[in-house]
Amino acid sequence: MKAIGYTHFGGPEVLRVLELPEPHAGPGQVRVRVQAAAVSPADTAARSGWMKRNYAPETLPGGRYPEPPYVPGWDFCGVLDEAPDSSPLGPGQQVVGLALSPMGKVGAYAEYVVTDARSVVRAPTNATTVAASTLLMNAVTAYAMLEALAIPTGGTVAVTGAAGALGGYAVQLAKHGGLQVIADAADDDRELVQGLGADVVVGRGEGLADRIREAFPDGVDGVADAALYTDAVVAAIRDGGAATSARQHVGSSERSIRWHVVSVDQHTTRTDVLSTLRDLAEAGTLSLRVADTLPAEQAAEAHRRLEAGGLRGRLVLTW
Repeated sequence: MKAIGYTHFGGPEVLRVLELPEPHAGPGQVRVRVQAAAVSPADTAARSGWMKRNYAPETLPGGRYPEPPYVPGWDFCGVLDEAPDSSPLGPGQQVVGLALSPMGKVGAYAEYVVTDARSVVRAPTNATTVAASTLLMNAVTAYAMLEALAIPTGGTVAVTGAAGALGGYAVQLAKHGGLQVIADAADDDRELVQGLGADVVVGRGEGLADRIREAFPDGVDGVADAALYTDAVVAAIRDGGAATSARQHVGSSERSIRWHVVSVDQHTTRTDVLSTLRDLAEAGTLSLRVADTLPAEQAAEAHRRLEAGGLRGRLVLTW
């Protein structure tokens, strides 16, 4: 089969078309004929070698980083064509899912992807294949970040990077969960972030914590830090509050602030959560935002555009 991958770490130029053996589903697995795969920061982090440098060996399958070739890609939408008899989904059904490996070893930039049967659910019926492929990676991450913060209904949460895919889902899920949301945005993105449901929108960049404190003098109950302000956002949190960061940063515990490490690969088999997120997308509670669509062979260009910044929504590769 054709896949887009790399055999050594580097910039977007290392991505190329690979010819790989066609995979088949094993016990407890499904195979999907991929039609669309979203491009996420996790893909560029794996391709650059960031994941190999930053993941402790004991956290990896087999205790070591896998050998090449690597095929990136987490999110996908396509047609199920191999499934166990016990699966509630059958061949021919349109599905969305998450790939098996967080290290870019067997990802979704391929004509076929084999993954855990629990990591695939029916696709949203009211979304295009391209749009549906953008849902799960970022929505699951946002869900897990808010779950870790465990802010009671009516509490306050600050979401950074609110105009991006991860931050946008965090805003929408927080509002759905009954929280007050303060979010950051550039001037050009203020209307977008307000439309996502943020109660208060403040300017992004240096001094963010001070601006959050102006709106909430006692500090917010927690921060979902999608924009990687890391320690710079601590001053916005009340004593005893909580924080979680998109890149698993653990910062200062001053004033009894708790940092929660969220790794999306620990949540990919939570079929009930995947189904809930799909239902929220169908209901319009979660917005599926596509920045652009490119042929799979142009994955390197997609990575360049993602790393350049400024995208509002996800780039999607199609076969």
